[in-house]
Amino acid sequence: MGGGRAREVFAVFLRLGLTCFGGPMVHFVMFRQEFVERRAWVSERQFGHLLTLSQFLPGPGSSKLGFAIGLLRGGWTGALAAFFAFTLPSALLLFAFAALLPRLAGGTGQAIVHGLKLVALAVVTQGLVGMWRTLCPDLPRRALAVLAAALVLRIGANWAQLLAVGLGAAIGSFACRNVHPDFSGQLEVRHGARAGALLLTIFALLLVGLPLAARFGQRDALRYAQAFFETGAMAFGGGHVVLPLLQAAVVEPGWIPQADFLAGYGAAQAVPGPMFALSAYLGARLPGPDGGVLGAGIALVATFLPGFLLIAGVLPFWRDLAGHPRAARAIAGVSATVVGLLAAALYDPVWVSAVHAPADVAIAALALGVMTRWRVSVLWIVALCVLASVALALLVPGAHPA
Repeated sequence: MGGGRAREVFAVFLRLGLTCFGGPMVHFVMFRQEFVERRAWVSERQFGHLLTLSQFLPGPGSSKLGFAIGLLRGGWTGALAAFFAFTLPSALLLFAFAALLPRLAGGTGQAIVHGLKLVALAVVTQGLVGMWRTLCPDLPRRALAVLAAALVLRIGANWAQLLAVGLGAAIGSFACRNVHPDFSGQLEVRHGARAGALLLTIFALLLVGLPLAARFGQRDALRYAQAFFETGAMAFGGGHVVLPLLQAAVVEPGWIPQADFLAGYGAAQAVPGPMFALSAYLGARLPGPDGGVLGAGIALVATFLPGFLLIAGVLPFWRDLAGHPRAARAIAGVSATVVGLLAAALYDPVWVSAVHAPADVAIAALALGVMTRWRVSVLWIVALCVLASVALALLVPGAHPA
């Protein structure tokens, strides 16, 4: 049973790892469609709890959510299957895409990238409507969503998302009075409080011990592991938040030139899967014998590990924490805030990056209509948007400005 479920988890997440374009907010939407609506692996309430945890804890948001869903579905083997299947496609594609990036600077390559942005626009719009209906059913939660969107768009800094989540929890704890604890769909994990405490202890020991090992050790691998582990442990919000942290980790010490880092950043915009997979590209470019394939493995594991240790460690305690009335209201506030964050992301960067002409709106609207009317696979939506974008570029030169 366990092995069969792990293979099932691997197959589903592999498809998502090949088709999830657009960053963590888009991934959240696609995960909800796949695991709540289509497969019923988790309930709407369970998904909301996991989504809240992924926002509260540092690390890659969508990857933590996928890891937790795999854990619930198939135990530890399911969690690892979800991680590897969802992450490896983007990690491998980044190697190839970064090498090909100069060749994709022309019109056709630029149109392909632009078509992928239109996919994100259609998917986020569909998801925003569905999440607004389910997570913002009353006036207080709708107001929280609007407040969160306005706050993030007004401030524009990476820390604004964390501030919005904190405010959502604080305001929701007293404003969402219609919300009461309900664990008819509680989270059932196979490891208990003792294992959860052990995982949290391992996280703390690595956070303290890696800097000491890097300082007194002789291997560059220890310094690389420290840099990427601290990046994963500080990246609240996921997605693009990790980019300035990774830049500080690898460019400022002189390990990777700025030009190489920017090449990897450009490639990461156009591949599916988690943005944190950029660490594999950077690890492969690290100097010395601990770079290359070894460096890619170190960077990838060290970046994702903090978030996985934290979410797996907190899950056994989550029912007791979320069972308190005030905590339940705070969770409802955070869930509404996530809707606001999704709305902000729909405008910036998705809309701002994807829409340059009325034709872009038309392509995205067509994709949205096809998804809504026929519920087709996202692979068809990717093909539709990319082919339409390439056709537009051929018919109207300069339609996709850099």
